[in-house]
Amino acid sequence: MNFSFLKRKKVNNLYTIGFYNLENLFDIYNNPNTLDDDFTPTGLKKWSIKRYNSKINKLARTIAEVGDEGSKRPPAIMGIAEVENKEVIEDLIAVEPLKNFNYGYVHYDSPDERGIDTGLIYNRDYFEVLHSEPITLMIFEKDGVRDATRDILYVKGLLNKEEVHIFVNHWPSRRDGDKASSFKRVQAAQTIVDFMEKIEKEIEKPNYIIMGDFNDGPNDESIQHLMQSEKLYNPMKKLLTPNRGSANYKKAWLLFDQIMVSHNFFNFQKGTHSFAHANIFDENFLTEFKGKFKGTPYRTYVGGKYIGGYSDHFPVYIQLKYNK
Repeated sequence: MNFSFLKRKKVNNLYTIGFYNLENLFDIYNNPNTLDDDFTPTGLKKWSIKRYNSKINKLARTIAEVGDEGSKRPPAIMGIAEVENKEVIEDLIAVEPLKNFNYGYVHYDSPDERGIDTGLIYNRDYFEVLHSEPITLMIFEKDGVRDATRDILYVKGLLNKEEVHIFVNHWPSRRDGDKASSFKRVQAAQTIVDFMEKIEKEIEKPNYIIMGDFNDGPNDESIQHLMQSEKLYNPMKKLLTPNRGSANYKKAWLLFDQIMVSHNFFNFQKGTHSFAHANIFDENFLTEFKGKFKGTPYRTYVGGKYIGGYSDHFPVYIQLKYNK
């Protein structure tokens, strides 16, 4: 007996939700209000239209393949980080193969000094935006000076007509040291907790999807603070091993890129989505193929040297099964 029809029916119920730090997706133009001078044709990186187009095409091909093995369709929703403006997102979804799908996007300019923001691209065939807004992170250094960092992007929408609440994050970096900067990421976690409480005054048991580059791993204080409410499940926790992660620093694997979901995604009622699985999209074509960095993310630059890769992060994703 041929079971291909049954298999195909099952596959068609899976929807991919991903996150990808695109590593410095700047346009080539100088913005006098941000620190983007390196990413201009005359800047330190010699960021040309040829290099920009090459990166856009590589990223578009990658995004289209995330989760394809299970769902046979590109992601329904993909959170992104390190995009300079809405124009680079428009360019991203306008090239092959993403242009063949009905993608829209959500983006707001943030106060980040370098001008890099978070964003969300989504397939309009499966997801409808009802509301979106940037959530400002009010974080201050110990001397009282505000740390102008990325906003958290909040999007409320309908995934196959089921309401979901999505938070796209790129939390403050560790450039001052992980312990010295930890309080900033804890504050970012608290900002989400506060926003969730506001949602819950109006909606009973909301469906949360919290994704991003948190600059902390699953066991760090900030992520644990986010999990303390016991409203969320972190399927990424089991993916981090000594030999696998979403980014690599000094030959150590990190899992700063994560997607967390509310426990509601473990029901099987008709018209809802159930959590199926999570993974890191670390296919060979996204990795360095030789040398001391073999197997780690194939980046665009190593220091000031252009090598023409993709990003210093792998995408991560979950898949949700729609219960018909």
